[in-house]
Amino acid sequence: MDRSSGILLPVTSLPSPYGIGTLGKDARDFIDFMSQAEQAWWQVLPVGPTSYGDSPYQSPSAFAGNPYLIDLDMLVEDGLISTGEIEECFWGEDPGKVDYKVLYDNRMNVLHKACERGWERDESKVEEFVSDNNWIHDYAIFMAVKRHFGMVSWIEWPEEDIRLHESDAIKRYQEELADDVRFYTYVQYLFFSQWEELRAYAKEKGVGIIGDLPIYVALDSADVWADPQSFQLDDKNVPTEVAGVPPDKFSADGQLWGNPLYNYEAMQDDGYSWWIRRMAGAAKLYDAVRVDHFRGFESYWAVPYEETTARIGRWVKGPGMKLLGVLKAHFPDLVVIAEDLGYLTPEVREMVAESGFPGMEVLEFAFDARDSAGSFPYTYKRNCACYTGTHDNVPIMGWVNEADLGDVAWARRYFDCDDNNDLNWAFIRGGMESVADFFGAQMQDYLGLDSTSRTNTPGILGGNWQWRLLPGQLTPELANRIADITRLYGRSAKHQWQK
Repeated sequence: MDRSSGILLPVTSLPSPYGIGTLGKDARDFIDFMSQAEQAWWQVLPVGPTSYGDSPYQSPSAFAGNPYLIDLDMLVEDGLISTGEIEECFWGEDPGKVDYKVLYDNRMNVLHKACERGWERDESKVEEFVSDNNWIHDYAIFMAVKRHFGMVSWIEWPEEDIRLHESDAIKRYQEELADDVRFYTYVQYLFFSQWEELRAYAKEKGVGIIGDLPIYVALDSADVWADPQSFQLDDKNVPTEVAGVPPDKFSADGQLWGNPLYNYEAMQDDGYSWWIRRMAGAAKLYDAVRVDHFRGFESYWAVPYEETTARIGRWVKGPGMKLLGVLKAHFPDLVVIAEDLGYLTPEVREMVAESGFPGMEVLEFAFDARDSAGSFPYTYKRNCACYTGTHDNVPIMGWVNEADLGDVAWARRYFDCDDNNDLNWAFIRGGMESVADFFGAQMQDYLGLDSTSRTNTPGILGGNWQWRLLPGQLTPELANRIADITRLYGRSAKHQWQK
């Protein structure tokens, strides 16, 4: 990565009149804001469909796009729905928060109308889309059957033949649920059509998109249902062990994620084709990818399926450079950021170094007295990505209010900041001036927002992934201020040095 900077903002957090950020006008307005602020990168969270807990990291597909992100005004312009059909729906009371239940109740009804009107008209384009995206076959039938059984997890489907992905059962349900299969296919066609337009607009404005690739996929997903041999499942396709992280200074129980673990031996036997397909899917969406929980490639924490916490588990050796070497060979031009946070052993550090991918540094962690391993900007190497905080961290001004007073005083002394009210800009300046090739900050940090704007609190179910920008918060004055500090420290997307 060249010396550059970017802003972390989930697509869902954009303003819009329809309950959630979308791929339409407000996304383009944000790209315009980024361009004025001379930022090279827009970093987003996973853009797949959400499921239990509304988390983008627990998606029913590692390849599909989130139907909620489809812009409704663009569908009106395309003649697929009417303005009245949008306006008659309730999209939530608070424009600053996503109400996922409202979206679940109303969004699909509108998209069904678009499918009814557009399927025959767009049939040839949809066929071309399907031929270029083979994953859509499993995803569409998976979602259709899931809806047929009341949206319960596939491991609870009452008919064993379809639960075990038997070919006769798939054929039977493909015919019986043809309308729903067609609907879920068309919705993906709409998402990717709009995404391609948005990405082209970003490229025109000189803004690249950094995506987020969760290392694991959800148990309740088309990926696991359709390809059980790639995961650690028993003869009934039930997981034997699941993913998490062990207890540490911050969590006595650790974190039990519950994702099925990969059968890396089987994957190695076929040349890691599943991972090649997955990375190819990411390359279609993004210009760069942050790989979440990168250390899990070296070794991962395996928890017995029946456990309710991550206390009991074991470290298991991962594929390491065997897999990473294959991916580097297949995708030599894809920029990858390795999220190497957490418990790092010498073996993990060696793997990250050998991969050549930039690791991550988080400024908030440097000033946490509970963690003596926190690193400061003066210790950075160029080949790294520095952040004020990630989507799992409280924004800086929230941190100021919640952190130990000694930690805050330590940060103020380090950044030579006299006033707590300006500490968010002190952190931004510290990251901008560091030698890290990439610097990123949450949009909340540039706005100086507190804990109420937090994107996610790990380990807490409910209340996450809701925060949204309000219209008018992104001003030309703020863009110019960001551009000024970006130029000052040599990170401008326009590659201009101005004193």
